[in-house]
Amino acid sequence: MLKITEASPTAGLALSWRDFIPQIFSRNPKHSLEQKIADFIGVDEVQIECSGTAALVVALEAIKTLSDRKYVVISAYTCPWVALAVLKANLIPVLADSRPGHFDFCESALKTVVNNETLAVVHTHLAGRVADVQKTIAIARNVGAFVIEDAAQSMGAHLNDKAVGRFGDIGFFSLGVGKGLTIFAGGCVVSENPMLREALRRTSGALPSKRFLEARRIVELAGYYMLYRPVGMGLAFGHHLRRKLKRGNLIQAVGDDCSFTFPLHQVGAWRKFVGANAANRLPSFIGQTKLLAENRLKQLKKIPNVQVMHDIVGGEGVWPFFILLMPTEVVRDAVLKQLWNKGLGVGRLFIHALKDYGYLTPYFLEANIPNAQAFASKTLIVTNCVWLSERDFAKICDVISEQVSHV
Repeated sequence: MLKITEASPTAGLALSWRDFIPQIFSRNPKHSLEQKIADFIGVDEVQIECSGTAALVVALEAIKTLSDRKYVVISAYTCPWVALAVLKANLIPVLADSRPGHFDFCESALKTVVNNETLAVVHTHLAGRVADVQKTIAIARNVGAFVIEDAAQSMGAHLNDKAVGRFGDIGFFSLGVGKGLTIFAGGCVVSENPMLREALRRTSGALPSKRFLEARRIVELAGYYMLYRPVGMGLAFGHHLRRKLKRGNLIQAVGDDCSFTFPLHQVGAWRKFVGANAANRLPSFIGQTKLLAENRLKQLKKIPNVQVMHDIVGGEGVWPFFILLMPTEVVRDAVLKQLWNKGLGVGRLFIHALKDYGYLTPYFLEANIPNAQAFASKTLIVTNCVWLSERDFAKICDVISEQVSHV
């Protein structure tokens, strides 16, 4: 049955009709999307790409011009697109296990796989949470490897008052649907190293312009404006989700059915103009979701035997949704059975650790990642969407509490 009114699975910045009015055609560089994001992050320059995945590919291709190393270390529990970006750049992905009960790198596991043949380590600040990037940098620097910060879901997050994405050699963010600021499909890449910035410019400048695909993205962005709201999410997202869940196709339900073929092209001026207008509301939106999260975290902390992912000491992340680690896989699945198809923004982030996706298994046959696999088996996510009522959030907490009580 089609459910029309429901919560978004992640707190994204909704577009306003004002974002589409004529002043978006201003040519003042100070009003550009690039400059507004640069000012927000605290860097001199931002480069817009057609997706967060494309931003990572551009970053990898840029550093390839500076080194002949071939291995890229990535988290064993992260978005499958990260592994596909490494392969797209004709590099070799290597998995490093996470620490127990978390998505962040296990220090000993990272030291085991990082060596003098490592080109780069991709450090992930997952779901807006600030992970220990300085530990990663120390290990990578010891062997002369680059560090790329994956802050796809973390624009606006800080560590010791410095924006994430600025600690490594290169950082990238997603401007995709539900990632905060969006141009429907987009991303951006940053570096404070002049040599790397030049390499990034050259790499991106060589990408083609694809007018038909860009026209499609404009239509999709308009669709996002119309449907990313309580009335519309059922049609845009919920109907698809429930159909896949009914068929038992969990990978498609969460969008983990990634493809080795994905577009790399330049982003048109029109979508950038729309994004620049929306960027004016990003700071207040992040503040609004932070206040929501503070209240909701108090409720989640009252549930025994459930761990909520937080930032490292000194970190202040953003809150598109909450990652919860349940005591067992059985409890996690019991909660999802009651809530996943109810339009309340409860679900799963990634179905597997990277090694366990059939299309990626051949690349990671020898990877030993028990902590990441255990984490994948026991986690669920709860939205921090602004239009999820507090009554419904309390209902979610009640269901989790009830299932945990059986442990």
